[in-house]
Amino acid sequence: MEKFVKLNALKFALAAGIWLGICFMFTTISSLVGVPGLTDFSKILVSWYGWWGYSISIQGIFIGTFYGFIEGFVHFGIFALIYNKLLSWK
Repeated sequence: MEKFVKLNALKFALAAGIWLGICFMFTTISSLVGVPGLTDFSKILVSWYGWWGYSISIQGIFIGTFYGFIEGFVHFGIFALIYNKLLSWK
């Protein structure tokens, strides 16, 4: 049987948070510049995060990056914890 390595939950969560924050930032900037295809995705982000101040604007770049980081950190941190728990579960 293969041996699986446990994840460092904090490092995994930080990496995921940084990556998702960059994705939100890239999507918002691309939408501001007018890249076709990403404007529709940015509108979806506005429908999800507009209540908390996100918009397709310069300010939205920073707010979206922050929310992307938080989402990635929390969700993938929980994923890593569950993954590690399942590895030790017999």
